Amino acid sequence: MALEYSLRHTSILAEHQISLLKDPERSQGDILEVSYGRSHNIKSRHKGIIYYTINMTSYAGNRPIIYIAREIERAMGREPLGGYFIITNTTSYALEMQEKYPDNIWLINSPEILDTYELLALPEVQKMITERTAQILVFKNTLQIERLCAEKNWTLLNPSAGLAEKIENKITQVEWLGELASLLPPHSISLTKDILWNKKAFILQWSHGHTGDGTILVQSEKDLDALKEKFPHREARVSDFIKGPMFTANIVVTNTVILFGNISYQITGVLPFTDNPFSTIGNDWSIPHTILSDAHIAGFEAMAQKIGAKMQKEGWKGLFGVDVIYDEERDALCLIEINARQPASATLESEFQSALRSHGVQGVTTFDAHLQALIGLPVTISLIPINDGAQIVQRLTQSILLKNEAKHFEDLFNIQDLLKGGYKVISYKNKKPNTDLLRIQSSQGIMEAHMKLNKRGKEIIDSVSGFQS
Repeated sequence: MALEYSLRHTSILAEHQISLLKDPERSQGDILEVSYGRSHNIKSRHKGIIYYTINMTSYAGNRPIIYIAREIERAMGREPLGGYFIITNTTSYALEMQEKYPDNIWLINSPEILDTYELLALPEVQKMITERTAQILVFKNTLQIERLCAEKNWTLLNPSAGLAEKIENKITQVEWLGELASLLPPHSISLTKDILWNKKAFILQWSHGHTGDGTILVQSEKDLDALKEKFPHREARVSDFIKGPMFTANIVVTNTVILFGNISYQITGVLPFTDNPFSTIGNDWSIPHTILSDAHIAGFEAMAQKIGAKMQKEGWKGLFGVDVIYDEERDALCLIEINARQPASATLESEFQSALRSHGVQGVTTFDAHLQALIGLPVTISLIPINDGAQIVQRLTQSILLKNEAKHFEDLFNIQDLLKGGYKVISYKNKKPNTDLLRIQSSQGIMEAHMKLNKRGKEIIDSVSGFQS
């Protein structure tokens, strides 16, 4: 049976009376090339009329893909249909999705939420994989996951965990970047005990961190002395402190091209969503073009292309993310983060793209391009541009921990007001400080400007603040 994994341009197929699923005998090398021209009025780096060629192939003989995910939201970048399956923990949102896609979503019941490796280690999950000779996809690859897949002779689609570690690690990243390290703010690497205070605030980063947890603003000699006493022999990267808005983009590396996704404003450190001023808590696709000039956007893409080309040369395939900060004082963009994995925002970006595609906008979603790149198929069509939509995450803050003693913190939130307001709300069963509790998504932007919420954003913040009172 032929399985359709990637491009789902039903309007184009219907126009040419083509059904790939009904023609399983086609050779994998048979390519249908349909030349198209289009124009649209979405404000983005894509302007005027774009002509491109859509390559579609009947992939006879391709094996199913099973996405193993701690949280189902990570795997919902495309509809779980045909040969695309999801195995995940049972949560309220997962149950909602399973009701919609009963044949392709398999839920695991456990007293505690299991991580990806723990899910893979379950006998029932291993049986599902083996019986279907499935290819495995995970959100973030690890050496432990790689070893298990090798032992079981499974095909793991994710790029090497070792390469991802080299790129993401704040210490080894500098050496890996080589001459591209000039894209970073001025920086140095040393043991904490050897860092000198020069009467100027700076950013200190450990080798690893998640959503800002490994980033510290050192504002005084007292701050530095406390770190020296606690972590004298820990290696750290010290960078100049830059004030300004942060932006992120999802990029797809294929065998032949680097696809630059849609730039989103990175919502960071806003109370009451998080206690950490450096914690990333959301994305807004509606305001980048009101803050960044065309020259800034072109510079961001050029930076991403250089990083992507280096990753491509070392064997990377699929998604990665780049975060930058706009240095308002110097009117320049600086690289601050490379996420060598599928960024969390790729799912929602792809959902917005799918909605546009259903209304006739041609192109491929970021997630579909990711899948095609991972299984070695060419992507010869542009990513669908978006210019609106947002999400913001309520994390488990000290305020929630102190005021409530609920077994499951997500049960504290009455989400009905948000649902009535037209927002999509995903809840999580996390218990660790600064982990996700609610993910609130909007088809329209929630930011008016840098660090300034618009009416919808204020509506969300009022609701969340009320939940915590």
